[in-house]
Amino acid sequence: MTDACAQFVREIRSALGDTRSPGIEVGGSGMLPSVYSVTDLAAASVGCAIAEASAYAAEVSDKEMVATVNVDRRIASYWFRGTISPRGWELPAVWDDLAGDYAGADGWIRLHTNAPHHRRAAFSVLSCGSSRDQVSTSVVKWQVDQLEADIVAAGGCAAAMRSETAWRSHPNGAEVCDEPLIDLADNGIGPVPNPTPHESQPLAGVRVLDLTRVLAGPVCTRFLAGLGADVLRLDPLEWDEGAVIPEVTLGKRCARVDLKTASGRANFEQLLSRSDVLVHGYRADALERLGFGIEQRQKIRPGLIDVCLNAYGWTGPWAGRRGFDSLVQMSCGIAHAGMTATGSNKPFPLPVQALDHATGYLMAAAAVSALRRRLAAGTGTRVRCSLARTAHLLMGGPQGDLDAAIRRPGEDDWLDGMEMTSWGPARRLRPPGSATGLQMSWELPAGELGRHAPAW
Repeated sequence: MTDACAQFVREIRSALGDTRSPGIEVGGSGMLPSVYSVTDLAAASVGCAIAEASAYAAEVSDKEMVATVNVDRRIASYWFRGTISPRGWELPAVWDDLAGDYAGADGWIRLHTNAPHHRRAAFSVLSCGSSRDQVSTSVVKWQVDQLEADIVAAGGCAAAMRSETAWRSHPNGAEVCDEPLIDLADNGIGPVPNPTPHESQPLAGVRVLDLTRVLAGPVCTRFLAGLGADVLRLDPLEWDEGAVIPEVTLGKRCARVDLKTASGRANFEQLLSRSDVLVHGYRADALERLGFGIEQRQKIRPGLIDVCLNAYGWTGPWAGRRGFDSLVQMSCGIAHAGMTATGSNKPFPLPVQALDHATGYLMAAAAVSALRRRLAAGTGTRVRCSLARTAHLLMGGPQGDLDAAIRRPGEDDWLDGMEMTSWGPARRLRPPGSATGLQMSWELPAGELGRHAPAW
């Protein structure tokens, strides 16, 4: 294990309460080229999640804890990039034609326009034509901080590029740096299920209600599904995620529920009452406005493990701001650091959406740690993570290597057989880590949203 990976493991385990769990060994070679230690963060976050699962498996089965978890740093890096290789069909485009970085009058700004309502918000402020050239012509007239503020106020998503120094002195950046990496709080006492020991899938019988979207939350619940959890993902009626759906629906049942209707809320309440874990990435006050605040959720399901995610932290003025990995990289100084280190004339982000993926594994590790706590004490746990705080973890680690290289996946790096997805056959990368007695596998192939009934 490298010094960078060891540092990340120590910080993650400290954030989890330094729970007793197996040691982690990291093998494999190579690293993603980056100004930050992205591959080490990948190996550390994956390793800590598997270690918590291994410890839970030992406690459920009353067996001796596994001594060591093994992680392949190269495969972990590729799990941060993409795990699926279609056969005879193609993944949809990741970005729409307008999303990306634009030069403003005094700097750079990133527009996130994949969702139709975010695209409409940007156009309502820019008042320009719909071609990329027309957007560029409009953006260059704006001060980027003002454009960011106006698009966000209109319900859109945008982020001006800041340096790390500027972010640390920013009111929100200063708050995020002081937040816990994983914020854990007691969530009351409730009934403790009697888990049935499973030889290789320790989360068998654990019900996970998934209200998350792109990308950290779905990564979390994909990991939980891979260890046997029954994951039910709920989406609004018209929601779509394009290219990421084949990545993140693996192992899950996917249904649609309209939480803005009385029948939809009643359906959600019934599902929540029978859940062990709720994972959600709504903005800080969204569920509260729908009548499902933290106290109400705990009342519906006493002892709930309530895993919450947001983009920009929980205590600063941007706690309720919409955000995505690519935007947080612009806000907190990552894209600026890459631009400076490479001598580029434009923002230079990480080679993968490392904030999303790492945060997903932190959430998964915390969820399993909370299951362990519930076994021991009968108490639920509220978990809070954010992309911005994970960025602070990454930026506080040792520097990466922009000249690094990593071998692409070969034939031996894929699972045997074909996964029959909703779009056609595909190969899937083998899991990035292992522990004795654990078998990370997914019974359900990836598939379209809304293909299942909203029921346990």
